[in-house]
Amino acid sequence: MTTVLVAGATGSLGSLIVKHLLERGADVRALVRQSSTDKLAAHPNLTLCVGDLTDGSGTLQQHVDGVDVVVSAVQGGPEVIINGQRELLRAAERGGVHRMIPSDFSVGLFGYGYGINVLSDLRRVFADEFATSTVARTSVAIGAFPEYFLGPVHEVLDPVAGTFAVWGDGMRPVDITTIPDTAAFTAAIALDPKTAGREVHVVGQQLSMLELRNEIEAASGRRWELVRRGTLQDLRAEIVRRQFTASSVVEYVALQYQVAMFDGTASLRDVRNADYPDVIPTSVAAYLADRGAAHFSVSRAAQQRGEWPIAV
Repeated sequence: MTTVLVAGATGSLGSLIVKHLLERGADVRALVRQSSTDKLAAHPNLTLCVGDLTDGSGTLQQHVDGVDVVVSAVQGGPEVIINGQRELLRAAERGGVHRMIPSDFSVGLFGYGYGINVLSDLRRVFADEFATSTVARTSVAIGAFPEYFLGPVHEVLDPVAGTFAVWGDGMRPVDITTIPDTAAFTAAIALDPKTAGREVHVVGQQLSMLELRNEIEAASGRRWELVRRGTLQDLRAEIVRRQFTASSVVEYVALQYQVAMFDGTASLRDVRNADYPDVIPTSVAAYLADRGAAHFSVSRAAQQRGEWPIAV
């Protein structure tokens, strides 16, 4: 039986990774804060490990001793993505762990350079830690989560105005994978030893922005006016403008993801869905149908509050 430790195990993605690992027969250790011990359902193959990445590698080592694979589904800034995950990696090295899946779960992060996306830069900095590590890195790339890409932060859909916004010509396919499908793929990848030292690209569906608009119109039963924001060069200029005026990266980081998606530098190149035939991803149409009409009726007040996580 493969033993997997999951950090960020009570989050929206991490909790589903735990669920799918257990369904696949893995022995799972869930790293959870003391305040979150009641958030995961009991299971005979699930062990709760109370701790936090800020505890340091020496304390974390007790949780990874005997573990085969570490999966990190944490979110945050450099103190988490770089410093916290580094402590987890150091503990994994001392504990004899074979592989680690860092908290990437995004577009193709390594198709473009530094300075394009502030959050991608954090993940690339942490990826460098594996160059001299005894633990093999497996990076999982999935494209964009529709849960966020079609939410307020990306400014694509405006349910109040009834508009669908596009930068560029909207013709290039973009990669879209739901959070549940990402969790299912990640569990399969975690238990696949052939992924050691590799980037693994998996995807729910690839659609152009114009095709995505058609799917949304069909699912919502309403027309969405196409708004062309400008060229990709205009998008880059808008990102720079916001960087000078923003009080938070939330105000521009979604556009940073978009420019790399729309110019193709973040596209998934070697999609390996066929390696995991038992994971049948959800189409965008099925995702939208399951969400129902409420997904398309967000109030303008909710859009303006800015109460959303930073995710692509």
